[in-house]
Parts: sequence; C-alpha cells; structure tokens
Amino acid sequence: MSFLSPYSGILLSVLRFMSGLLLLQHGTTKYLGVPVGPMNNASPMTMSGAAGVIELVFGALLVIGLFTRLSAFIVSGMTAVAYFYAHAARSFYPILNGGELAVLYCFVFLYIAAAGPGPLSVDRLLGRE
Repeated sequence: MSFLSPYSGILLSVLRFMSGLLLLQHGTTKYLGVPVGPMNNASPMTMSGAAGVIELVFGALLVIGLFTRLSAFIVSGMTAVAYFYAHAARSFYPILNGGELAVLYCFVFLYIAAAGPGPLSVDRLLGRE
C-alpha cells in the first residue's frame, strides 16, 4: 500500500491529534465534568485523579503538538502503569482483563514519542522538530 506513503507525515499528525483528543476526554470527564460519567469529580489525591491531571495537561499538549515527544513518553508510561495497576492482576490476557485500551495507548504514545509530532504541530511551527 505504498499509495499512502506520501501522506505518512500528515497521518502521523492525525494519529497524534486523535490519540490526544481521546486521552484528553479522560481528563475532562474527571475534572471538568464533560462528558458526564462515573469518573466525574476525581480527587487529585487518588491514583485515578493523578492520572486525570496527566491526561488533561499532556492530552492538551498532544492535541496541539507542543512538547510532543516528552508528553507522549510520559503518557505512555502512565498508561503502562494503568495497565499493570488496574488490569493485569485480573488475567494475563488484555481481552479478558479489560486492558486492551491501556496497552494500545501505551504503544501508540511510545511510537509518537519516537516518531515526533508530524508536520501539523506547534513544535514544527516553532522549529523544534
């Protein structure tokens, strides 16, 4: 499928943007109450609440593509911790322990940390990439 090769940079930016938005919604639901759900009103003194701060701050940075590599690396680590803390004890298999999303996030953000923000980013505008 080499016909997509010319778009690899743009698609990297789209992957970063969409992954950042998906992560950001975890933070917004915990601290801004949008969307309304069971995770609203998290306390920053809990593990979930601390993760919410990371999701809110670094999710927003990933969406705009600022400090992308550092943000993606931190979030990749956070999602790895989330997997082992909240899911792995239930079962070895992510499909059985509900941890597929945490594992996928971990490796997507690890890839973005290595590959960079793509051409559509504030980092690129500032000449940081």
